[in-house]
Amino acid sequence: MYSQSLIGYLKIACCLFLLLTPLTSQANRLSAFSPAPVTGSVDLVLVEKSAKTLYLLDDGRVLRSYPIALGKNPVGHKEKAGDGRTPEGRYILDWRNPDSRFYRSIHISYPNDRDLEQAKATNSDPGEFIMIHGSPAWVPSAEWAKQWLNKEDWTEGCIAVTNDIMDEIWTLVADGTPIEIRP
Repeated sequence: MYSQSLIGYLKIACCLFLLLTPLTSQANRLSAFSPAPVTGSVDLVLVEKSAKTLYLLDDGRVLRSYPIALGKNPVGHKEKAGDGRTPEGRYILDWRNPDSRFYRSIHISYPNDRDLEQAKATNSDPGEFIMIHGSPAWVPSAEWAKQWLNKEDWTEGCIAVTNDIMDEIWTLVADGTPIEIRP
C-alpha cells in the first residue's frame, strides 16, 4: 500500500516537528489539565456510595466531583466496628489530621446519636474514626493509587481518595461542613 520509504520519511518528519516546535511553558501545559477555579464556597459534601463519587456542593451546585473508594463491604449502613461498611446519613466534618497514616484525613462525626442508639439496642460497638483520607503510606506511586482506587473498595469504613484529590478537599472544605452519605 505505502512504500517503506514513504513511511520512513513520515516518521522522520514527525520527529523533526516534535523536536523543532517550541514547547509552551510548564505552567501553560499544566493549566490545560487543571480544574477550573472554584467560584463559591463548599457548604455540603455529598457522597453517593453506589456511584462511588464524592461531590463538593455550594447551594446545590456541584463545584467538584471525585472518584472514591469505600469500606470493603460498601452496601448498607455501618452497624458496628469491623463490619467494613461506610456509614450512611448526615454528619459533620469536624476535625482534621495533617499527619495521617493515609496522607491527610478529615474526620466524619460518626457515630451520631442515632448510630449510638442503634448500637446500644444491638449491644454492639458502633466503631469510630471514620475519615475522608488519602492513600496509605505504602502505596508505591500516585499513578498506581489512581488505578487501584477505582478498582476496589478497601477501607475499614472510611472514604478514600488519591492524595492530589485529598489536597484539594483539604483546601476547599472547612471544619464544620456537613457531609451527607447516601446509599
